[in-house]
Amino acid sequence: MIFDTDILIWIQRGNLKAAQVVENADERSISVLTYMELLQSARNKEQHGYIKDFLAKQNFQTIPLNENIGHRAAIYIEEYSLSSGLRAGDAIIAATAAEYNDSLVTGNEKHFKPIKDLKVKIFKP
Repeated sequence: MIFDTDILIWIQRGNLKAAQVVENADERSISVLTYMELLQSARNKEQHGYIKDFLAKQNFQTIPLNENIGHRAAIYIEEYSLSSGLRAGDAIIAATAAEYNDSLVTGNEKHFKPIKDLKVKIFKP
């Protein structure tokens, strides 16, 4: 499973349901964009350390951006940005999940649900 940034933010806020979703996953992955968004939200180096420790302890694999993911994300922007408000960051996260033929766990149904070749699991906090 590939987890969207919002799931990990819910965990940081103490949402036990989000933590359980992660805990029940056999495999845990995030896009490199999610990794960057998490670090960007930190207020200091100490929080960077907490984020890195959490990801390591939960055995998250960070999937790097590659040419195929970038190409697919650009196609998603062309197809879905006007109709559903898909933004570049979400397009990269969706393209990562689609490229690896994996499910994307997200609470952001509006942006991801219209993407036809994406397996989406909607999280309701």
